[in-house]
Amino acid sequence: MLFEQISKDIASAMKARDKVRLEALRNIKKYFLEAKTAPGANDELTDESALKIIAKMAKQGKDAAKIFAEQNRQDLADGELAQVAVYEEYLPKQMSQSELEEALKAIIAQVGATSAKDMGKVMGVATKALAGKADGRAISAAVKALLA
Repeated sequence: MLFEQISKDIASAMKARDKVRLEALRNIKKYFLEAKTAPGANDELTDESALKIIAKMAKQGKDAAKIFAEQNRQDLADGELAQVAVYEEYLPKQMSQSELEEALKAIIAQVGATSAKDMGKVMGVATKALAGKADGRAISAAVKALLA
C-alpha cells in the first residue's frame, strides 16, 4: 500500500540525510493522514485516493514554481520543482502526446463523438480512463484539437 511505502521511504530519507526528499515525503504523509481522518473516511486511504493526492500536490508544486520563476525567484522555483520530482516518482508514468492522442481517438470512436458539441461526453470518459496518466489540461487540449 502506498501509505506504508511513504512511511518506509521517510525512514530511508532520514538515514540518507536527504532534506528535500524528506520534506516532500513528510508533506505527502501529512495529506494522507488528513485524508484518512476526514469525516467518512473510516481511517482508510485507498491507493487510488493516495495517487490523486500526490498528483494534486505535484500540480500545485509546478504551478507555484511557475509563479516563483515569473517573480525572478528561481531559488524558490527550484525548491518546488525538486519536491515535484519526488512526488512524480510515486505517480504512474505520464502518457506521451502521441499515446494520449491514440487513446483519445479510441474514446471518441467509442462515444461516437463527431463535433466539438460532443466534447463533454468525451471528456467525461477520458478523464476517468486516463486519470493519473495524463494532465487534465493536456486531455482537454487534445480533445479540442481532435474534434475540431
